[in-house]
Amino acid sequence: MPKAISPGRRRYVSAIGAAIFLLTALLATVGCGSSNDNGGGGSGGKVDVVAYSPVETVYEKGQEATFKKTPDGKGVTFSNSFGGSGDQSRAVEAGQPASIVHLSLASDVTRLVDAGKVSADWDKQKYNGIVQDSVVVLVVRKGNPKGIKSFDDLINKDVSIVTPNPFSSGGARWNLMAVYGSQIEEGKSPSQALDAVKSVLSKTKVQPGSASDADAAFVQGQGDVLLSYESDAITAQKAGQDIDYVVPDNTILIQTPAAVTKDAPDVAQKFLDFLWSDAGQRIWADYGYRPVNPKLVDPQQFPTPKGLFTIDKFGGWDKVSTEFFDETTGKIAGVEKDLGVSTAG
Repeated sequence: MPKAISPGRRRYVSAIGAAIFLLTALLATVGCGSSNDNGGGGSGGKVDVVAYSPVETVYEKGQEATFKKTPDGKGVTFSNSFGGSGDQSRAVEAGQPASIVHLSLASDVTRLVDAGKVSADWDKQKYNGIVQDSVVVLVVRKGNPKGIKSFDDLINKDVSIVTPNPFSSGGARWNLMAVYGSQIEEGKSPSQALDAVKSVLSKTKVQPGSASDADAAFVQGQGDVLLSYESDAITAQKAGQDIDYVVPDNTILIQTPAAVTKDAPDVAQKFLDFLWSDAGQRIWADYGYRPVNPKLVDPQQFPTPKGLFTIDKFGGWDKVSTEFFDETTGKIAGVEKDLGVSTAG
């Protein structure tokens, strides 16, 4: 006959069993967390950022470093690629790994929608998918020896200009549409506005492949005037470069879009949300970009030009890309071809 278990021993055995059950459940939970590669809930993961060139420093030293200190960013690693917006978009289309794309033009994101890489509703997120703003400015030598104040001065004065190639750099397209739009704002006809763009390009002695390369060429001594983002000019001044910049009364609002790719880990969306958060927006401002959250825009740091316009004035980037920059039929593509500049991208 089996020996009866005493009440005290029965409680001891039950406690051991409960402890084993709890330990097993805990190990299972930890195991699931460590094997989950979607990065949710601060469990790590990898985010591949593919972006246009000027934002390299703000991502690597600002946004990514700060995000890693948040609960969602704990254990997250980043792989980054920066270059001309058009080149970056085509690279992702061809298969370059990307979790987040942050490009200069909405049309560069549309290319990835058409390629099945990005969802068609990418622009239905916060601020229509735009994460920061800037404006096109005129960067000049210290003291502005040529007295440059407007895009008209580029047309009327004897100056040498630097701007990137618009068939590899999204920044260059913003620059040239700023020139075009400034003339429309003054009451000029579309034909006269295109002539103004042609005048500017005829005075452009070098067209590097990206905005960053154009900035470097100017800093190294090429040209009298650089067409650039306000944010890049602010960054250059903070770095001690011997330059000044002018914000024309009539200029364009640069709006740069970002989106997660369809196969991105969950943490990529968390990082994109961070870029829109108050903390992320303040980081953009610290690096010279205008926050998309209007409540965080300091009017002293970022005054609004009198004649500020957007690309919507000309139908948006999908329309503008075809009308002005199509390699075969684009109006500005035709100007570049006449000047012997490659439109191959």
